[in-house]
Amino acid sequence: MRTPTEHGRGDHRPGHGDQPAGHEPADIPAPDAEFDLRHHGDTEVGDGLIDLAVNVRAGTPPAWLSERIAASLTGLAGYPDGRRARHAVAARHHRPYDEVLLTAGAAEAFVLLARALRPRHAVVVHPQFTEPEAALRDAGHRVERVLLPPEGFRLDPAAVPDGADLVVLGNPTNPTSVLHPAALVAELARPGRTLVVDEAFMDAVPGEGESLADAREVPGLVVLRSLTKTWGLAGLRIGYVLGDAELVAALQRAQPLWAVSTPALAAARACMTEEALAEAAQAARQIGADRAYLLERLKGIPQVRVAGSAPAGPFLLLRLPDAADVRLRLRALGYAVRRADTFPGLGPDWLRVAVRDRATTDGFCNALSTALAEP
Repeated sequence: MRTPTEHGRGDHRPGHGDQPAGHEPADIPAPDAEFDLRHHGDTEVGDGLIDLAVNVRAGTPPAWLSERIAASLTGLAGYPDGRRARHAVAARHHRPYDEVLLTAGAAEAFVLLARALRPRHAVVVHPQFTEPEAALRDAGHRVERVLLPPEGFRLDPAAVPDGADLVVLGNPTNPTSVLHPAALVAELARPGRTLVVDEAFMDAVPGEGESLADAREVPGLVVLRSLTKTWGLAGLRIGYVLGDAELVAALQRAQPLWAVSTPALAAARACMTEEALAEAAQAARQIGADRAYLLERLKGIPQVRVAGSAPAGPFLLLRLPDAADVRLRLRALGYAVRRADTFPGLGPDWLRVAVRDRATTDGFCNALSTALAEP
């Protein structure tokens, strides 16, 4: 059973200002008609297609992790107890226990933030993962978009309004694969503002040098992490929040009881060991080498431009003519890629592709050349 401190219940406390918990109906924003914020890469995948649409690392989960998860199934009769997994995550990031909250994937964390906080001026920096904005809208919050310029999609802290009391940014950013310097991201922090940094793909960056996961001195900082991408656990749903103990407690009160399953908790503990961290670091180096190979192959396709000067994620954002038609032609040739016109700040001439092994990259680039050559 969970102790009261493990999953305390209580009244929701506003995260910002004096705004009441509810909104008048007139304040609730209408759904976004221009962008499908709930479109994700898994909808692109189909039988017989080679998957370059989803950013989960291929060949995962590893056998040792599957065995640890399977061993936890003998305990399904009991309620999940996340204390040991929570301690393991806290130790990994050099934080106290009460600065960690385990979640059903990073996506649940966005819903909890939208429920627990009462921002007067929420800003989402785009292009990025659309679920944060979707969750805020669903909770009745108005959202202002700050669009990064397509010439590199680099962060400019001055572009974020001074009055914003909630700012959400991805790093490295999905779908642009841009890694923003940690010092630049930290410039967004200020008293009275919650700064949410989605680091779902940071463990795919060798050395994680621009991570703020351990930066306890940055005011109002909340870092979200996912274990689903590197470890192939998208179907299990496991991630976590790192932040100030008071905010973590507010998020915990907004979270349903036992939201993270026993198998997911077992996976979290397993992925925090020194051996697992070393394996993840090696995987990040391999992703870097595979990404460099993909970039080199794409140089041979003159119609294609890669976003960003130094991509850092396990995916690339491509700009090419007739991208919508090319995506369909690629499907006919056996390859699923992610349409990118559902990301605010992008249009119909963008596609996102996952980094895969060299053999898969060779096949994809040959298919892409064929698709571009078709009338």
